[in-house]
Formats: sequence, structure tokens, C-alpha cells
Amino acid sequence: MKTKFIITIFALITFITACKKKPALESPPTTADAAFSVTPSAETNNIVIFTAFKKDAVSQWDFGNSTKGEGVSSKGAYPYKGTYTVTHTIYTQGGNISTSKEVIIENDDLTLLSSPNIVNLTGGINGKGYKTWVIDSSRDGHFGVGPHPASPAGLVPEWYSAKAFEQATVDMYNDRYTFRLEGFNFDMVTRGVVFIDDLAAAEFPGSGPTPPPADNYNAPLGDQLGENWNFINEDGITYLTTSGKSFIGFYAGVRKYQVLKLSENELSLRYVDANASSPTLAWYLRLVPEGYESNPDTSTPVPVDTNKYTLPIDFETVKPIFEGFGGSTDTIIPNPNPSGINTSATSLETVHGIETWAGVFVNMKADFDFSTNSSISLKIYAPGPGTLRIKLESSVNSAIFVEKDVNFTKTNEWEEVSIDFTGESGKYDRLVLFPGWSVATAGTFYIDDIVQK
Repeated sequence: MKTKFIITIFALITFITACKKKPALESPPTTADAAFSVTPSAETNNIVIFTAFKKDAVSQWDFGNSTKGEGVSSKGAYPYKGTYTVTHTIYTQGGNISTSKEVIIENDDLTLLSSPNIVNLTGGINGKGYKTWVIDSSRDGHFGVGPHPASPAGLVPEWYSAKAFEQATVDMYNDRYTFRLEGFNFDMVTRGVVFIDDLAAAEFPGSGPTPPPADNYNAPLGDQLGENWNFINEDGITYLTTSGKSFIGFYAGVRKYQVLKLSENELSLRYVDANASSPTLAWYLRLVPEGYESNPDTSTPVPVDTNKYTLPIDFETVKPIFEGFGGSTDTIIPNPNPSGINTSATSLETVHGIETWAGVFVNMKADFDFSTNSSISLKIYAPGPGTLRIKLESSVNSAIFVEKDVNFTKTNEWEEVSIDFTGESGKYDRLVLFPGWSVATAGTFYIDDIVQK
């Protein structure tokens, strides 16, 4: 009797479960769902408001002028007359679909290119047409993190705020961000390595932990050229966006940055970490135009980075911008072994690329003069014996050069090498170093104290 009762209950539960209606999957969206209206703004016919008919879908916009937007309603600005194809894409649980319309702009309105934000970001139509920005590494507070939503303290990096040059062990300081007026193009120059949130490592195969004391990851990423930037306004807040794989500063899963301040010489941004668990994090960046000195402590000024230097280079008082080639990287990091002939705090690290001719170079402020001091010496820390080639060349004509080799013999120990350039009088203003010459993937080398004697 007991067994029969259990079976009866089981059959009843099975019947009830079978009678429950399974939730139906949402139908794929149609072109009608992606329809949208086109309305000139009250300010000018060259600013157009696009509004999606379907309000409960995620909307993304391609305005046909190299800029993009998102949201149920979004604005596109058209400084130049012409015909533009605007594409609206919606995303629902059933899928996504796009529709397009042509928008005709009858007259130029160059005042749109003269807005304060555009002028400050790019230099404006009366400038060069582009402007390059860098992380303001010489000033405290150039990088940090705080809570999101913000606490009563406000939009500030209250949890962590980097001191000047504190993040020198990562490649964020080496990156360059150029915002162009023409086509709203954006170039991110990385020199092969970028600084990312460890939670975003899956997006960057080959990424790994940064050297201490920094946290998070370094990741391989080449220059991202010909991407686009755009200003969008949401609920009265101005955001700066970049396209493709490009981003600004430290990557935390987003390419949308709240503009806290944008003046001629400062770009301060805040952005919410897309990967962090609750409570959410907000990251902060401060950038300045390349070559601009913002260090407020005039008693200890930081040399202006013009990407041209003079010897000696010790990587302490001046942190020069080297350029890697052939797959080589270049990062200024703490001295890996402050002992023997080199107890300095920092040095240049270069991981040899896959090419036998891989190396790094730096530009000089003036041509080399060997009339008095005829040799160039440097300290090298190598994974084993090998050859260092030093090449001097013209930065404007690489066919004008001289190059010489010197052997290093020590393993994981600082060693000084020197090459004599007596009698050389060519117009050479570039110093090129090939550690591990003629060997592909030769390992990791450290360079320090480059001097002319």
C-alpha cells in the first residue's frame, strides 16, 4: 500500500510538470523593430537626433561619419555637407538586426568643429588637426581607483591614487593617444605591450602579471591605428569613446570614458570596470599633451619629454622614450640585480623580438660629435654571452649610418662594454641598440648608463 501511494504521488508530480508550459524563446527581431526616426536638432540641422521605435532593446548607432553612439536616442553631428548612411542595430534575446537610412546634410557647419571639447582634444581646425596625449606620469594622482557608485567623497580615486612614476614597471607610460579631427580618427601607439586589468586577461592571449610593485597584467597588443573617437552625451554626462580594440590607459573591459575635465592641457577621465564584482570599481586617468610638463612641484621639475635626448642616459633623472622594432619590447623597470658595477634603481628592459635584427632605438637632440669623446659605453645585463651591435644613423634618412659590434661575456651579471667611433663625422642623431645581434628571440636584456666618453 505504501509503495502504491508513493508511485501515485510520483505520477501526479510528473503529470503536473508535463502540463507546465515551457517558456517560449523570444522571436528574432524584424527590420520593423529596428526602425528609427530622424529629426534635426533645435541647435542646427547639422546635428541630427536618431530615436529608436523599439524602446526595450539595446540600440547601437553608426552615424556614417566615422562616429558611433548608443541608447534609444542618440545624436550625430555632421560638420560637412553630404549624404551619410546611418545604421541602427538592435539587440534582443531573440538576436539582432540592423536597418539603415540616408541622411542628407545640405550645408557645412564648421562651428561644430569649434566646440571647446573638440578644440581641446584635437587642437581644432586652426591647429595641426590632431593632438597626441600621454598619461601624466610625472604628477601624483595620474592613475587611481575608487568605488562606483561614488561615495560622498565624490568622483575621486579614494581607494588608490598613484604617485609620480609609481607605475613605471608597466607599459602604460609608453603609450601615445592621437585624436585627429579629420574623420574623427584615433591612433593608439603601444610599442607592443599594454597594461590591463587581470580580470580582462582572457581577451589578450599571452598576457601575464606585471613586475612588482605594480598589480594586474601586461598584455601584447600592437598599435591600433585608424580607429575612431567620439563624444556622446547621456543624461547630461559627456563620454569619450574609442572604437575597435583601442582604448586609453589601463584596460578594464570598456572603451567609454566619462570626461571629468577637458582643457587645453588636461584630460581627466573616469570609467567603470566591466569585470569587477560588487562593489563595482571606477578607474581614473589624467592625461596631458605629449611634451607638456604638468608637475606642480617647481622645486624638482621633471624634464619635458620631447622624445629627443642627450647622453648620458641613466634611466633615473630622465626616463627616455625608446622604440622597439623587430618584435622587441622596451620598458623602464627596477634594476633586476642592483649589484656589482650597477647599483642604480632603474634600467631599460628589452625582450628580444623574433627577428635576428630586433632591437631598440632612441633619438638624440643633436648629431653625435666624436671630436672629443670618441666612444659610446653602456652597461648590459644579459642571459648569456653574445654580441651587441651599436648603430648610429640619421633619423631623417636611415641610409646614412655607421654600425659596429662588441661582445659581452657575462651571464646574469652587469658588464660594461664600449665601442670607439673615432673619426666618424656623419650626421647621426639616432642611437640604435641590437642586444643579442643575429640571434632570433635571444632573451631578455637590461641596459643602463649609456654615456659618451
